[in-house]
Amino acid sequence: MKNIKFIDLFAGIGGFRRAFESVGGKCVFSSEWDANCQKTYEANYGDKPFGDITKVNPNIDIPDFDVLTAGFPCQPFSSIGKREGFNHPTQGTLFYDVWRILKEKRGDKTPKAFLLENVPGLVSHDKGRTFKTILEALDEIGYKVFPKILDGASFGVPQHRKRIYLVGFRKDLFGDDVQFEFPDGNGKVKFIGDILEDNISGYTISKHLQDVYLFKVDDGRPTVVNKESKFQIKTLVSTYHKIQRLTGTFVEGGETGLRLFTANECKAIMGFPPDFKIPVSRTQMYHQMGNSVVVPAVTAIAEEMAKVLQQF
Repeated sequence: MKNIKFIDLFAGIGGFRRAFESVGGKCVFSSEWDANCQKTYEANYGDKPFGDITKVNPNIDIPDFDVLTAGFPCQPFSSIGKREGFNHPTQGTLFYDVWRILKEKRGDKTPKAFLLENVPGLVSHDKGRTFKTILEALDEIGYKVFPKILDGASFGVPQHRKRIYLVGFRKDLFGDDVQFEFPDGNGKVKFIGDILEDNISGYTISKHLQDVYLFKVDDGRPTVVNKESKFQIKTLVSTYHKIQRLTGTFVEGGETGLRLFTANECKAIMGFPPDFKIPVSRTQMYHQMGNSVVVPAVTAIAEEMAKVLQQF
């Protein structure tokens, strides 16, 4: 992906950026409204993202670019018959800002492609109408779209994290018959026991909370892991710090016999390197990691996109 310029929208803490830079891409613009995410992003990449994406003027604020990346939030679209005053079916949603940037930045040769990420529920949301609207909107501005649901566990991280990815290429540049193959995985397998740290202090869950809440019912919940655990955990969520017994996964050890995942363990679960900087509180760290992308999965997709992009 040498000489490929990309923009990083709904950037979070920069999972897309880390992936695309690792395969030779150059980030020329980023946008993220959350102040704590901006702080983490700036600590790791040296620049502070633009704030509110709805205030972005593509022709003034954004340089020309080849690839748009975005993990956009899923919002309900207005149903047919309730769009009075709308210029486009997606207006009023944050996806609209992805759409308008692709549309308004259209030049002879740029932007060439995009990579979008969302939760799998996007496909069935509003009986499939939301997803259909998105695909039609992207087709409307000339992109052939390839969607696929992939699991992060197939890319060497110790969690199951299914997400839908949408890759698009401009049909006028690459042809109506352009082909793209998603990677099925990167050939690596990692279990949660492989990444757990030893002799951790802090991150403890009190005995009282364990007795009156976590283990109040003997139903096999929550999931407790140790270094012998040879499986991938359930999806790390942004509310992990709230210690939920039905969905949480906790670690055997620490001062009380049970603890939360450490910052380094969360990085490994999401595919970030140990030297990734986290200059925010522990609560914000869990929130940011739980909202991020699986970096190795995005890296593998970026590598496949590069094979198509280099043809042009």
